[in-house]
Amino acid sequence: MRKTQLALVIALAGGLAACGESSSLQVSDGTGPSPKLPEPNKTLIPTVNIAPAVGWPAGGKPTAAAGTQVAAFAEGLDHPRWLYVLPNGDVLVAETNAPPKPDDSSGIRGWVMKKVMGKAGAGVPSPNRITLLRDADHDGVAETRTVFLQNLNSPFGMTLVGNDLYVADTDRLLRFHYEPGATEIKSQPIKVTDLPGGTLNHHWTKNVIASKDGSKLYVTVGSNSNVGENGLDKEEGRAAIWEVDRATGNHRIFASGIRNPNGLAWEPTTGALWTAVNERDEIGSDLVPDYITSVKDGGFYGWPFSYYGQHVDVRVKPQNLDLVAKAIAPDYAVGPHTASLGLTFAEGNSLPAQFKEGAFIGQHGSWNRKPHSGYKVIFVPFAAGKPNGAPVDVLTGFLDKDENALGRPVGVVIDQQGGLLVADDVGNKVWRVSATK
Repeated sequence: MRKTQLALVIALAGGLAACGESSSLQVSDGTGPSPKLPEPNKTLIPTVNIAPAVGWPAGGKPTAAAGTQVAAFAEGLDHPRWLYVLPNGDVLVAETNAPPKPDDSSGIRGWVMKKVMGKAGAGVPSPNRITLLRDADHDGVAETRTVFLQNLNSPFGMTLVGNDLYVADTDRLLRFHYEPGATEIKSQPIKVTDLPGGTLNHHWTKNVIASKDGSKLYVTVGSNSNVGENGLDKEEGRAAIWEVDRATGNHRIFASGIRNPNGLAWEPTTGALWTAVNERDEIGSDLVPDYITSVKDGGFYGWPFSYYGQHVDVRVKPQNLDLVAKAIAPDYAVGPHTASLGLTFAEGNSLPAQFKEGAFIGQHGSWNRKPHSGYKVIFVPFAAGKPNGAPVDVLTGFLDKDENALGRPVGVVIDQQGGLLVADDVGNKVWRVSATK
């Protein structure tokens, strides 16, 4: 047994308690357009600092920013992760989790990571459905709930173009016919294109949005490893954003070297595509900051060979210095290991003035940092289409005094009344943030 494998077994035997090194910087140091990037700190025992998932006590809820309030839009869901608002105001929520991926759980490391993720609340079977929530009286609480689509395969992203609803399963992009006002879809899907999946499917979530004219679809495909340790041959088509032709299903790589992109959104001032990205683990609590960035057509963003532009990751063998020389540094760091997943721009919200221009980000929370980072929803102010200033906390209080996870925010979206909806996959709720009355 290799030393690193033995170290992971020892960590697990110790009850998955916090182990490894600790941060020497604040999360704020790894935030902004020019984050601090200390020297890598690769230890024998990786930092394992789980916030055990316990859920909310009766009457519990997050803490909302000054001038806002938060209440449950829907409760009693089953691992809600992603949200989409239909033109009539109905809200679709993907109740989903990882598919079976036996090759990703093989070996000592895979076994340990499966235990780690289970303790963090990610070990439950996938419900494999999309639920429709309707707030017909506009009181901020969904009074109607129906199973909209079921028997899917770890669905995540959703987008509507005309009467075509696209759903990104973990291994296929699907199209369904949608009639306005429908509360369920029973018709069989049409496959648009296959997506990388299989029994080794490390980052399984696939998101999808449409171009403004509806002719193209953009799909996120995360890497099949942390930093290529499963072999670069397993990364074909991964760590990338695909551009899919809606009419034919033909696709090309729009941007690459993006370890695990999740959130996708069009910035309203410039029209640029932006994404929220999870960066790599296991080189210290202060590396590497997750980020949001505009995405350039043909751009390469470093993974796995480098991070934050051209900072070479020496763990990756063989290296590719020619690609590193082309690596684009992201626009804005949002803190190391925050697991920033959700991304939506402020357009159309009815929150206080400080939230009028910028991006809301759902931070699912760390496992590879001591102390914890993320476990909140933040707002990054923008001006003229670019980040402009320090982030503002929108929702906090997802960790209790004992560092248990009461909830974990994921997808974020603006509803038809201008409130901010937040999917909470540990609390099994969708929260709604609105202006204080």
